[in-house]
Amino acid sequence: MIQRRRLFLQATHAAALTAVIGVLGALTATPAAAQQVIKLTAAAGHPPVFLWVKLTDEVLIPEVDKRLAAAGGKYKIEWTKAWGGTLLKLGSESKGVADGVADLAIVSTIFEAPKFPLQNISYFTPFGTDDVGLVSKTVAELQHTVPAMGDAWTKNGLVYLGGMALDTYHVWSKFPIAKLEDLQGKKLSAPGPSANWVRGTGAVAVAGSLNTYYEDIKSGVSDGALVFTTGAWGAKLHEVAPYVTKVNFGAMFAGGVAMSKSRFDKLPPEVQKAFQEAGEVWMETYAKTQNAAVGALLQKMVDAGAKVSDLSDAERKRWADSLGPVAKAWAADAQGRGLPAGDVLNAYMATLAKAGTKLPRDWSK
Repeated sequence: MIQRRRLFLQATHAAALTAVIGVLGALTATPAAAQQVIKLTAAAGHPPVFLWVKLTDEVLIPEVDKRLAAAGGKYKIEWTKAWGGTLLKLGSESKGVADGVADLAIVSTIFEAPKFPLQNISYFTPFGTDDVGLVSKTVAELQHTVPAMGDAWTKNGLVYLGGMALDTYHVWSKFPIAKLEDLQGKKLSAPGPSANWVRGTGAVAVAGSLNTYYEDIKSGVSDGALVFTTGAWGAKLHEVAPYVTKVNFGAMFAGGVAMSKSRFDKLPPEVQKAFQEAGEVWMETYAKTQNAAVGALLQKMVDAGAKVSDLSDAERKRWADSLGPVAKAWAADAQGRGLPAGDVLNAYMATLAKAGTKLPRDWSK
């Protein structure tokens, strides 16, 4: 009887000790085991019908989430998405992110040229390559090799994650274009520095963006627009400008995904790494998707009644030669403000030539 009581007491003491150890373990568990939720807002001035916004939503954000989960799930992003100018208007994205209105956004450097003058090199060297990937990688490399170019992001309170180039520009118009003289007296919507592609041709450049082209052409503010295929499809320009003249002004670097530097710097290194890697994936996926979509979308426009024609090499050269010294003037102006634009221009043109691009005009000369 005594033996049984002793065994009972020993078992009871052991169970109690185990319970105490369990409680102490729970009380002393490290906070690192708990998942930390980080709230971030992503924004864009354009709606998700356009590829760069669509892939930010469908590629970049999931890639960040996937990497954090694969690293053990210590951190999780709680996203708020504000596309289509609902939070940041087109052209104000860099300031909105720097001011903390959003944490991440697509910054359209084409519409923020004063802040990103060197990033607009492709727009001052028209009739270049139609290779989206080549343009994106060339500008990305220049941002590494030319400090003043890469520093533009930092000076504006941003961290660059990845860039985007738009597929080669053509002309969507209400009228057919077979020769340079067909442009006489016409009004063409042209974004930012692409207005330089019109001056000297007899046509007049009209300011605008993808958000305004359709109504501008429909209402007669302009007779057409200089635009790229994927953007023209998203804006349904073939409905109001059925003549598509393949001029091939070249693919253009138009901006990139950027984060607030102050916000980025406060993120744990593991989260920073996830964003940087996701930005690379976004850039590569965007270039491949953009290139692959061009032919299919152009065919859809043809099926819907668009009339597509190629501008001859001779007329393309005439167009290029009709323009003033666009790149040299840009470089001289930027050099006057202490920027190494001449180096950027020479390096950009040399890279295109090395890649085998047939240029009707060498803008560095």
